[in-house]
Amino acid sequence: MINPNITIDILNESSKNSMVEHLGIIYTDIGKEYITAKMPVDNRTHQPYGLLHGGASVALAETLGSVAATFSADYEKYTCVGIEINANHVKSVTDGWVTGTANPLHIGKSTQIWQIIIKNESGELVCVSRLTLAVIKKSNNS
Repeated sequence: MINPNITIDILNESSKNSMVEHLGIIYTDIGKEYITAKMPVDNRTHQPYGLLHGGASVALAETLGSVAATFSADYEKYTCVGIEINANHVKSVTDGWVTGTANPLHIGKSTQIWQIIIKNESGELVCVSRLTLAVIKKSNNS
């Protein structure tokens, strides 16, 4: 399902000079139907009370889902853009790393839906998110 020519090195290189790099997100694993990345819980991702910011979790989720969806489509002709995301934050984290894994729920011609599970270093559920994406044809100018 996910293009087998996409590698962890390609994904991490493509993150340079973006919010993904700023948040410290690092892709760690890729498979036929999933992509995994980790994100530090530190001053870049804390909210003012010293906890992992829910928005940072959502940024990790949308990053994983968007990349997984794009590389599940014919990425030379199409791109995938988020049109709706939700997240349930179930456990707080103050430091260390969180790891997110995106898995498909629906791969269609015009839409995709991905579930992203984020866990702490102990394997406990931190956030569950669902991302709906539009599959759009790239213009000849891009």
